Amino acid sequence: MGLKDDLERYRDVGEERRQDLAEFIQYGDLGQSRGDSVRIPIKIVDLPEFEYDQRDQGGVGQGEGAEEGDPVGQPQPQPGDDDGDEDGEPGEEGGEHEYYEMDPEEFAEELDEQLGLDLEPKGKKVIEEKEGDFTDITRTGPSSTLDFERLFKKGLKRKLAMDFDEDYVREALKVEGWGPATVYEWARERNIPVSKAWIDDAYDDLPSDEKAVWDSIEEMEDNVEKVETSQRIRREGVDQIPFRREDERYRYPEIVEEREKNVVVVNIRDVSGSMRQKKRELVERTFTPLDWYLTGKYDNAEFVYIAHDADAWEVERDEFFGIRSGGGTRISSAYELAAEILEEEYPWSEWNRYVFAAGDSENSSNDTEEKVIPLMKQIPANLHAYVETQPSGNAINATHAEEVERNFRDADNVAVAYVSSPEDVVDAIYDILSTEDQ
Repeated sequence: MGLKDDLERYRDVGEERRQDLAEFIQYGDLGQSRGDSVRIPIKIVDLPEFEYDQRDQGGVGQGEGAEEGDPVGQPQPQPGDDDGDEDGEPGEEGGEHEYYEMDPEEFAEELDEQLGLDLEPKGKKVIEEKEGDFTDITRTGPSSTLDFERLFKKGLKRKLAMDFDEDYVREALKVEGWGPATVYEWARERNIPVSKAWIDDAYDDLPSDEKAVWDSIEEMEDNVEKVETSQRIRREGVDQIPFRREDERYRYPEIVEEREKNVVVVNIRDVSGSMRQKKRELVERTFTPLDWYLTGKYDNAEFVYIAHDADAWEVERDEFFGIRSGGGTRISSAYELAAEILEEEYPWSEWNRYVFAAGDSENSSNDTEEKVIPLMKQIPANLHAYVETQPSGNAINATHAEEVERNFRDADNVAVAYVSSPEDVVDAIYDILSTEDQ
């Protein structure tokens, strides 16, 4: 095994030591990551490499700056030598860590695999219209786009429908006592597509001595074989195809709309006085992976962050998880602001929408039933979700999540999740994302 093989083996070992994705979501340091790069800790595995001895500074018997023949002094202590350094003892420092970096696309793929999800993003906003294949048909157009194959097939179909065995019909005109009218009726009974004018002309062209060759039509049919059109065409080919102007069709390219898979995610958080640190941390641990996941799934992802107590206001992501106010709680204020922002900036016809809210389920009296639920019904979205964070269990007046769940029990675009500890986070994420998947 060579050095190159060793390097590959060491890299594989390092990747295997990466923190499990579910464990990272539940307990990892999410703050080390950015929106475009998820950093998951791994234990360092030092790759083998050549290293020069720090004490080897010159030629044989010659130190740095020494003249030839000068005595060589004692080697000076080097960093890492066991020199009795009092600043620390071996093993005193914490274990080193590096990070396995994955982009949101890889994060979404791994989360799909780990949780068994299969979310298929939808294209919404038309970003380009372009000409596709020449599959559409019109009655007019330049001669270069004439669909000759279609025209030929139409003509050939007409030829087959109009064709008949002319010799066979002429033999019927040779039956004694039969004239053009009688032959025409006989031909119609046998579905022979011959016109009265053709029969008249053919009868006139017959010599007088050939107008009584057969004593009866039965004798003629017994002695003359009718040749089918398909047989005759295979044997003789086609001399003429009856094209008509109304058969002409011209090809033109199909107009293909290229749609961008874009999404806007509205994150709503209760920042009232009851939302203490543990509750805020559970919101961050749930919402952050959701943001990464949807960023990885869609071509273009934008995020709106709304904080609320009794009133609501839009904030930057950096502020979102840390804000805490001393006010009361009116969740409907956040949905009113979300509806306004979505209507003005992210029309439903052009954007996929996710509206995620989180808090401890405490809300002002009747606000959930009278305002929040009607607003959720009025805001079109791929998915609405509410995440209740109650580390110590449900409070007596924490009923918002239960009311939402009860009202939307049969809805296929509303999810409610309960998170009381980091162990619940992955299940909550699955409950939310699998609701749209279903």
